[in-house]
Amino acid sequence: MKDKFKLSDEKLILRFQEGDINAYNELVKRYKDRLLNFVFRYFNNREQAEDVVQDTLIKLYTHASYYKKIAKFSTWIFTIAKNNALTELRKNKRKQTDSLWTEDGKVIDINSKEQSLDVKVQNEIAIDQLNKFLDEIPENFRMAVVLRDFQELSYDEISKILEIPIGTIKSRINRGRIQLAEKMKHFKEN
Repeated sequence: MKDKFKLSDEKLILRFQEGDINAYNELVKRYKDRLLNFVFRYFNNREQAEDVVQDTLIKLYTHASYYKKIAKFSTWIFTIAKNNALTELRKNKRKQTDSLWTEDGKVIDINSKEQSLDVKVQNEIAIDQLNKFLDEIPENFRMAVVLRDFQELSYDEISKILEIPIGTIKSRINRGRIQLAEKMKHFKEN
């Protein structure tokens, strides 16, 4: 019943712009883990990813007035996170490394309550394998697939975040999914 009365992200940011600190806290609660999972793809280092997310959330606090109603809040905050991650990478002069899930694997929820130990183990192996296969596909496909299939963003949001036309986004997602499916097919055969 509570979800019926849940404010949209856009309404929360507008409330925060008007001085409602609780609106900021709710936005942090909604986006902290999602941003961490997204930024972690750039570093393969939880500590660095947490630092970038912290910087992003500080910018949300200090630059809330920069948000304008014309954009979805999620697009705006993911773009800030991406830019912060790229800035950090340039500072460190490191090559990007990749991993989809946090160290404790929070992105994929396996309905483990009613599963046998054997099924749980098989699911964990499949998740580890999927993570490995994601690391093996080209970054441009991987980022598009992660944003669409794991962060569940719209094509339009992904296009704005990655600054690439929607047609290119759709193509990259499709090609990335095909490459993942092919790798998973070979995994299942073995």
